[in-house]
Amino acid sequence: MSTQPLSMQEILRIDQQHIWHPYASFQSHNPLFVVDRAEGVHLHLASGETLIDGMSSWWSTLHGYNHPELNAAAQAQMGKMAHVMFGGFTHEPAARLAAHLVRLSPDGLNKVFFSDSGSVAVEVALKMAIQYWHAKGQTRTRMLTIKRGYHGDTFAAMSVCDPVTGMHTLFSEAIMPQLFAEQPRCRFDGHWDEKDADSFLQLLETHEQDIAAVILEPIVQGTGGMHFYHPNYLKTVREATEARGIPLIADEIATGFGRTGRLFACEHADITPDILCLGKTLSAGYLTLAATLCSDTVAETICSAEPGVFMHGPTFMGNPTACAVAARSIELLEEHHWASQVQNLERALQRGLAPCRDIAGVREVRVLGGIGVVEMDEPVDLKLWQPAFVRHGIWLRPFGRLIYMMPPYISTEDDIARLCEGLLNTLKEQLRAA
Repeated sequence: MSTQPLSMQEILRIDQQHIWHPYASFQSHNPLFVVDRAEGVHLHLASGETLIDGMSSWWSTLHGYNHPELNAAAQAQMGKMAHVMFGGFTHEPAARLAAHLVRLSPDGLNKVFFSDSGSVAVEVALKMAIQYWHAKGQTRTRMLTIKRGYHGDTFAAMSVCDPVTGMHTLFSEAIMPQLFAEQPRCRFDGHWDEKDADSFLQLLETHEQDIAAVILEPIVQGTGGMHFYHPNYLKTVREATEARGIPLIADEIATGFGRTGRLFACEHADITPDILCLGKTLSAGYLTLAATLCSDTVAETICSAEPGVFMHGPTFMGNPTACAVAARSIELLEEHHWASQVQNLERALQRGLAPCRDIAGVREVRVLGGIGVVEMDEPVDLKLWQPAFVRHGIWLRPFGRLIYMMPPYISTEDDIARLCEGLLNTLKEQLRAA
């Protein structure tokens, strides 16, 4: 096969014939755009357009694209070793990253298990909970969670996603049935009503002897609806699980590293989970990497009984290149004063999205930290809206009734203003044409 660069047309031809995209069909093609290169907050298409990225490449590229410091970290590590098995070996990048994670995460999470994707980080967390109870001489396998949650696409992760409104209902007969409390209704900045936790507390009490762990997305339910709920709900959950000795798993794959305005969303409620899942932003969009942190109690209990080890070990666990980039990314977060960056994003999003509230067809506009959401009355047709966003020079990827943006932290006020202007103009065009 020729090593000459492929033309845009040849890339699209091969793609349409052979490549399966996420949540996509070969029978009805959604629009595809060929990215030639990326720099900062900009995506440069092979067709000549330049787009401002409002998605942080599915919430991962918090420092933007092609960052010189992260490039250097990756190149320096690859000059030593791109990868080495983690069984029997360790290395500086993993040690440096683990030290950063333990230092910055909520107090008490002192053990770090590396894996290679967010879904696997959740699988690891669920297995930790089950093996924790096995070590205590009990068989507990059920998980309690809340409706409209999303935790990944692998089998155990699918089981704790919403079984009705989620994306995995067709697999319902193949996955373990879990316990689902009603979605918290009290808004993040609204009035707290203790009754909001009644459904959760009732299920926890009724099934206490069967529950291996509680798992939820703290404060922000992402793919399940970009719903921001009250910190007191999370605090109530922590108090109830702690009183019963049931591990709490916080899935911070989407919310970790400052996206909600706190370094970890758990900090809004001033709680520490027993197990914490991290991914997406962890390696700043460079290489797939995830981590599951847990308390000393969870780790020591698992290792105190047969088989005496935690039964999991991915091939690319602790990949040195990914760990080197992730460690440098965390250092950049601190050097660049991430809190100020996110505060600036929040103000710019609030200002830029406010005019959307006056458009008929828009149900709600909400902003938290570096997350901006425009919720529509009706579902958005991706085939129509995606090309329209591109025509306006922005990259957004709506789903259902939600048009949302999670821009890179390095985005300027002008970048956010242009993103919001492009969204506003697309809204007007598409609603007028409907």
